[in-house]
Amino acid sequence: MKVDAIVCSADENLTEGGPVHRAVHAAAGPELAQEVRLIGRCPVGGAKLSRGHKLAARYVIHTVVPTWMDGGHGEGDALASCYRNVLALASAKGFRTIALPSLGSGSQPQIPLAKAAPIAIHTILDYLNSHPMPEHISLVCIESATYKAHLDVLRAQEDEV
Repeated sequence: MKVDAIVCSADENLTEGGPVHRAVHAAAGPELAQEVRLIGRCPVGGAKLSRGHKLAARYVIHTVVPTWMDGGHGEGDALASCYRNVLALASAKGFRTIALPSLGSGSQPQIPLAKAAPIAIHTILDYLNSHPMPEHISLVCIESATYKAHLDVLRAQEDEV
């Protein structure tokens, strides 16, 4: 996507991840892997920035999602921190547009969609209600079930307003 930044979830070394991570790295070229090795570690819930290299996006914001255990170990708070830190980094860099996947709800680590979607939508909307940037967020869902889960939360949010 032609945006200021795309978001990519990874492990704490920023070197491994799920299908979105692999697709981003494949499209960006080997220079991205070289750069993330220089960036170093990122804590769970944190966010780090790299260049986009061969991507249409100028930058990649990397974040580390929590491993889902049973929901009783702060996983929800850590996931919300991922979204907040990604958005804060984008805002600090003056990024107007970002593409953001559903973090942690893919193949690994699997956070149940019923938990992940409300955290994503509520955290993003809360952030945007008090910050002018980024101006446009594309929430990218690669599976229909993920899309539906997020859309249901958005519709319920609209009904409340």
